[in-house]
Amino acid sequence: MMKAKAAPPSPRVTLADVARAAGVDMSTASRVLRGEATQRVREETRDRILKVADDLQYLANPLARGLRTARTYTIGILVPQLDNPVFASAIRGAELAAAQLGYSLLISHREPGTTGTTIAKLSQTNRVDGLLVASLDDDEVLRTDLIAARVPYVLMNRVLPGAALSVILDSRAAARLAVAHLTALGHTRIAHLAGREGGFNARQRFEGYRDGLNDAGIAYDKRLVSVAGYTAEGGVMAMQALLRQRPTAVLAATLVSAAGAMTVLHEAGLRIPEDVSVIGLHDAPVAGMLYPALTTVMMPTEEMGSVAATLLIRSLNGESPEAVLPLPPGALISRASTGPAPR
Repeated sequence: MMKAKAAPPSPRVTLADVARAAGVDMSTASRVLRGEATQRVREETRDRILKVADDLQYLANPLARGLRTARTYTIGILVPQLDNPVFASAIRGAELAAAQLGYSLLISHREPGTTGTTIAKLSQTNRVDGLLVASLDDDEVLRTDLIAARVPYVLMNRVLPGAALSVILDSRAAARLAVAHLTALGHTRIAHLAGREGGFNARQRFEGYRDGLNDAGIAYDKRLVSVAGYTAEGGVMAMQALLRQRPTAVLAATLVSAAGAMTVLHEAGLRIPEDVSVIGLHDAPVAGMLYPALTTVMMPTEEMGSVAATLLIRSLNGESPEAVLPLPPGALISRASTGPAPR
């Protein structure tokens, strides 16, 4: 029995095919698909070109384009934790935005305190044209590494004096919203599992915590604050330190530190939320899988990655994008981990 011959591969869709189908010249199609100077192209024309490219499943040839422009059409994203839902969401947003603008995304991981090597390898070996950087390093360590990078960069969820572009979340507003939820339930002894000591986001969340207490007329008690950092293990240690203070509610700076705190409360025989309510900042599917399901404040982490990638690519294309205001928090998702204060 003769084997059927395999169908010949479909011919590669070219830029000329896209331009012809969209009814524009190749230079216009090329500018739109690269995301360059699109303000000179009418929105209707731009949308038509993008739709045709999508319908035809057009893929740019990055090798040929790179030879013409001495660019890789790849940007890097550097994160301190790969297992943190916050960074996973930011990576997803950056990847989608980069792809729409004709770029690939190279993901790299650098532990806090590991100086120099990762940024240098990404930037100085011509592997990326620019960098998206999320870092838990001290300002001076990060500044030194970024100066050595010699490529444009955008910081994510932190500011650095002297850095041109950064995209941050309004963590202060998010923490304030979380505390308001707890005070509305009658809680007055609200503990805070804080982020990294001295970090930009940790300060923002702590200030939001203080704002929420002030709004409710509750005096701040430093004994109810313990540094957890951004890991479940940190949440465990911080919650263990706070147990003797008998809080009736806990605001965790992150989803993962909230999970660590809940483990400690379960082990101590305390009921959630009957004895202690728990709320975390950021939301992810895992929040609904905890026991009980965790109340959270949604944060636009995917949007942060998308906006940061877009800003970086616009900068690479010769534009001068303006600074982005802090991205406001999303909704408070009330789940079973919070309830009325015990009497």
